[in-house]
Amino acid sequence: MARFFNGKEIELLAPAGTFDIFQAVVESGCDAVYFGGPVLNMRMMRKGYNLSHEEIIEALAMAHKLDKKVYITVNNLFSEDDVEEARAYLKFLDEARPDALIVQDMAVLELIREMGLTVPVHASVMMNVHNLEMIYALRDLGVSRVVTSREMDLQTAKLLGQQSGMELEYFVHGDMCSVHGANCYFSSQVFGMSSNRGKCMKPCRWDYRIKRDGYVFPAEYPLAVKDMFMYEHLPELIESGITSFKIEGRMRDKEFMVSLVNSYSDAIDRYIEDPIGFDRTVDSKELYKNRKRDFSTAYAFGKPGLANINRRYEGTGKFYSTGKVFSTPTAERELSESRVLELRERLAQAGKAPKAKPELAVRVNNMAQARLVIEMGADSLYLPGDVFEPDRPFTKQDIKELGAVKGQTKLYLGLPRMMNELHFNQYDHLLNGERLPIDGLIITNLGAIRRYRAAGYPMIGDVNLNVYNHLSAGLYAGLGLEKLTVSPEMTMEHFAAFTSRCDLPLEVVVHGTPALMYMEHDLYENTEVMEPIAEEDNRYVSNDVLVLKTDKGENPVYRDQYGRCHLLFSKELCYLPMLKEMSGLGIASFRIEGATYSTEELRTIIAAYQAAIGGTDQQEDLLGGLTPVYAGYTLGSLQFN
Repeated sequence: MARFFNGKEIELLAPAGTFDIFQAVVESGCDAVYFGGPVLNMRMMRKGYNLSHEEIIEALAMAHKLDKKVYITVNNLFSEDDVEEARAYLKFLDEARPDALIVQDMAVLELIREMGLTVPVHASVMMNVHNLEMIYALRDLGVSRVVTSREMDLQTAKLLGQQSGMELEYFVHGDMCSVHGANCYFSSQVFGMSSNRGKCMKPCRWDYRIKRDGYVFPAEYPLAVKDMFMYEHLPELIESGITSFKIEGRMRDKEFMVSLVNSYSDAIDRYIEDPIGFDRTVDSKELYKNRKRDFSTAYAFGKPGLANINRRYEGTGKFYSTGKVFSTPTAERELSESRVLELRERLAQAGKAPKAKPELAVRVNNMAQARLVIEMGADSLYLPGDVFEPDRPFTKQDIKELGAVKGQTKLYLGLPRMMNELHFNQYDHLLNGERLPIDGLIITNLGAIRRYRAAGYPMIGDVNLNVYNHLSAGLYAGLGLEKLTVSPEMTMEHFAAFTSRCDLPLEVVVHGTPALMYMEHDLYENTEVMEPIAEEDNRYVSNDVLVLKTDKGENPVYRDQYGRCHLLFSKELCYLPMLKEMSGLGIASFRIEGATYSTEELRTIIAAYQAAIGGTDQQEDLLGGLTPVYAGYTLGSLQFN
């Protein structure tokens, strides 16, 4: 089955959660179906869902008999144990011959190369593809289709598709995330349930209040986005050159999904038959009546702002909502002495001879912090590509000034977490001109590796590359990264297994308040359009910082120079008691996330870690005399097995 408009193929791609649902959906008006197998996909939370090996074989035969395609999701991050399981599973899938696999972890690409497999590969939305260089890099690695970032508008998609020639897949209907793909670590830090490993507990759909400037605002569900609804905009989707129109819903029931698919199928056919006389609204009222949430076109036509937030009855069971609540507000666990001792024992078991004394790196947010890091003789100083307001981005003159006084401290320039074509133009000009007095770059996305690997600056992979196993680490190293930051989602067992098996230089974030969520959505807009309902000061950060508040704590949200929001821990990550054992695992560098601290607070923290690394800490106290600046200390995801 195939549809064409002006010679361009259009595919309607439908989800199926079980074999029973697949049987109904594949007989509906879709052109292709995607589903997960028994392991290694992003829908592992619900028993009875996903297909068995036998069902996969049968499903492929049914679909191909109908001249329809099947894509199988192998789209979560792999632990070291998963890597071994993946070898056998990928061999089975290669022999079964689906039309493509949808993947997130770079380990899949490495395994396919290593095993000589020929099954086609599509890049999952969890790869967060958002620029032309990323598309080129994935094409070089054998990827034939890219599912675009959820934040990509249609005009950008059109431009990237035309310039790259790559097939693009775009979500057109269903449940969306408020956070950039694979940039949400909230669930893993609070529950030990990784959103990048198919186990998200959806803290984005908790009931929050927003505080800022001493006032409380009635935001209710400020992160809970509406469902995507592009039914009335199929002409614009087709004009943009999108190859595949993807419906979300592997957890939806059969009747709902078949009805939805048939509505979209009928609309596409009607438009192809008569584009001038096309009626956009034929099934709109019926789709609206049967919705799971209110509808939005999300980022298809630009940043939607607060219009994208589902404020009505989210998670309550009233009106049209199903009332399905995955979790309720939960505080990050406190660091406990008993858990620290368990971790130290486990890490010591996995230890190996350290190659050298670990270095200490500090990421800062302004020049005062940067000068302090140099003054204290830290090994590396990281200047971020995303600077929290009210500070401003580091200028070329700032970099030169720091380079002139850095002494033995290595100076690294970070790149923005999300880079569009404008960002690449700006950094091209900065990095391809006169030689900067920096020792390297902090790389945040695959496209930046491809663009700047010939620029002559050493490259370190940042935390959001989500390196979770030795295969993905090896692939990135092969592309030119000299050091990699360990995924922040690793539980104790996964961390011990990975670090003991990986021989590449690794960095671990050991202290601070790293971002739990990174989003295009501007939470500060709530305070600009809503009237406050009460007065209340922030407990741990200044009142000019926006805070998301529940009865379990307060998470500060900082906005960067691009207007993007970074939701941080309410507590501080602290691995100080375990540095010796981490050193025994061969960790090359420990990083302090220092952006939110005053210079005096940062001075105390740096001194404590320098003493611990140097072996001069004489404190009997577990924390070396450190006291929390914010709501307490936490071990993050390492507290979970």
